[in-house]
Amino acid sequence: MLKRETFEEELKHAIRSGDDVKKRTLRMLLTSIKIAEVERQEPLDEPELLILIQKEAKTRREAIEEAKRADRGDLINSAEDELKVLNDYLPQPLKPEELEELAHQAIEEVEASGPESMGKVMKVLMPRVQGRADGKTVSTLVKQLLSNS
Repeated sequence: MLKRETFEEELKHAIRSGDDVKKRTLRMLLTSIKIAEVERQEPLDEPELLILIQKEAKTRREAIEEAKRADRGDLINSAEDELKVLNDYLPQPLKPEELEELAHQAIEEVEASGPESMGKVMKVLMPRVQGRADGKTVSTLVKQLLSNS
C-alpha cells in the first residue's frame, strides 16, 4: 500500500546508500505530494497517490521527447533514470489482451449497443484499469469495439 511515509522511508534509504537518482526523484515526488495535500487540506489516499505518480511519470516522458528534439542526451538520460524510479511504484500495465477482455466485460455489463454508449462503458471501465492503462488507449479500444458491434 502506498503512503507518503513509504516514500519518506525510501528517501532515507536512498540518501544512506548514495543513490542520487532515486534521492532526486523521491524529493520531487514528495514535494508534489505535499503540494497536493496542502491544496486538499488532507492526506492523499492510495488512488490519488497513484494518479500523482502517473502524472510525474508523464512529465518525465514528455521531458524525454523534448530532450530528443533538442538533441540533449544528458537530459534524456536523466529523465529516463527518474522514470525508471517512478515506474517501480506504479502497478504493472495491463497486457493488450487483458485490457480487451476487461473492455468486453464492461460492454456486456452496460449492455452497450453502439458508439453512443461509449460514455457508459468508459465510466465502468476506467476505475478497473486505473493506473494500469492509458486513458487514450482505453478510449480508442472501446471506440473500436463499439463500432464493430
